[in-house]
Amino acid sequence: MFTGIIESIGSIRALTPKGGDVRVHVETGKLDLGDVKLGDSIAVNGVCLTAVELPGNGFLADVSRETLDCTAMNDLKSGSPVNLEKALTPTTRLGGHLVSGHVDGVGEVVSRTDNARAVEFRIRAPKALAKYIAHKGSITVDGTSLTVNAVDGAEFLLTIIPHTLSETIMASYRPGRRVNLEVDLLARYLERLLLGDKAAEPVAGNITESFLAANGYLKS
Repeated sequence: MFTGIIESIGSIRALTPKGGDVRVHVETGKLDLGDVKLGDSIAVNGVCLTAVELPGNGFLADVSRETLDCTAMNDLKSGSPVNLEKALTPTTRLGGHLVSGHVDGVGEVVSRTDNARAVEFRIRAPKALAKYIAHKGSITVDGTSLTVNAVDGAEFLLTIIPHTLSETIMASYRPGRRVNLEVDLLARYLERLLLGDKAAEPVAGNITESFLAANGYLKS
């Protein structure tokens, strides 16, 4: 688990194909690795990765095909800056919100607008995630815990203060950039809880008229 409070901006040193997936070498900048052991989790742009080597200037981790397919990790290259956060401990100050490091989808920066000393970003989420994004709710963008200032369909607005711009990679965001999104954990669990006993039923391969009627979506 993480908090969404970025501890350091690191960079990608190398991405090496390995047995069908990728091994990534991350240089961690000011991130203190003194308490990190092999097998520990570190979030890279909001993606929870497991340290498999600790060469001293950073760490190496294996990135599966599933992760490459479901995140914006494929957009990274040697030299790309990345947000970094170590996994929280029982004594960690929870300054953001609970973040799992499991990306729900990839969004796109639609616009960037200066607003006094802050910058406003409009981001388009995948349609399937729109129901989890609420005005004044929490969302994680490339591992950064942020507050949603407005919602319009699948698009949402963020107002980013100068401190966040300087301590994360968001200063480099421009329209068209793809970003990792993780919605609030509570929203996901609440949806599952509201299914009640239906949560134990297999997901239908096709939605039929009889399925809709049985579940109260059609009136007789």
